[in-house]
Amino acid sequence: MFPTKRMRRLRKNEKIRAMVRETALEKDDFIFPIFVKEGIKKKEEIEAMPGQFRLPLEEVRDEALELVSLGIPAVILFGIPVRKDSAASEAYNPHGIVQKAVREIKDEVGDDLVVITDVCLCEYTEHGHCGVVEGEKILNDATLSLLAKTAVSHAEAGCDVVAPSDMMDGRVKAIREALDDSGFENMIIMSYAAKYASSFYSPFREAAASAPAFGDRKSYQMDAANVNEALQEVSLDIQEGADIIMVKPALAYLDVIRRVKAEFGVPTAAYNVSGEYALVKAGSEKGFIDEKNVVLEILTSIKRAGADLILTYHAKDAARWLEGK
Repeated sequence: MFPTKRMRRLRKNEKIRAMVRETALEKDDFIFPIFVKEGIKKKEEIEAMPGQFRLPLEEVRDEALELVSLGIPAVILFGIPVRKDSAASEAYNPHGIVQKAVREIKDEVGDDLVVITDVCLCEYTEHGHCGVVEGEKILNDATLSLLAKTAVSHAEAGCDVVAPSDMMDGRVKAIREALDDSGFENMIIMSYAAKYASSFYSPFREAAASAPAFGDRKSYQMDAANVNEALQEVSLDIQEGADIIMVKPALAYLDVIRRVKAEFGVPTAAYNVSGEYALVKAGSEKGFIDEKNVVLEILTSIKRAGADLILTYHAKDAARWLEGK
């Protein structure tokens, strides 16, 4: 009781505040997303995501070296092929853009950088949906074998983690069985377990050229109003063989991150998505916010909610800021 108890005593200077800080944001928390585009010779800035680029394959090695120098431990790769078709055949082409990028990175930096690959079909299909389409219906079971083939092709290329993001029912089981049957029983699966049908994805769809040609993704991605459903999704993915689970997006779903971590206690990732990034950049460019302090506060809040890993486009800047640069 006041005046015996004065909460401000432990806030009176930065050294003391740091000593009693409950949540410590670290560079080891970060995973940096990379877009690799086939058929270009120089990087292209993504208009909706200032400071982010689509990279040609020739620049992937330099990007990997920069990330290692910054102390960022991991990347997640998204591929943009020249050719798209209804069967998403470039997704599981052993010489596809992601498969080539994995080999380039591993040849350059080896185990100094953990390479995660996004396993989905939307960037590779002419219709932009995450599964096989019949008319305007997305077929769940017919999609599973293609996702499994994609995951195996990424494993054969040398990635460390596969990350299915499609939200088809049973995809983790199908991928786990295919990996095991192909001799990759130690391949890590990081499942986008609670992936919401979010309005925060718009800049990503520009970046990856993956906007759906018809309809939306609400028949397979989750309703933004639901959290108990997220717990069911996570539970099923863990049972099917997921090693790490993910909540996406992060900032508008901190309550979901907290519930998932408290309920299951497994390694938990959160995706600080493109729209969250773009809002910060727009506010900073207008001079409405202090970008550095806002970014570090957002990332700390995601970790405080329970995320062990944070996929974020802010990773490079945040790594420098944490070093005092």
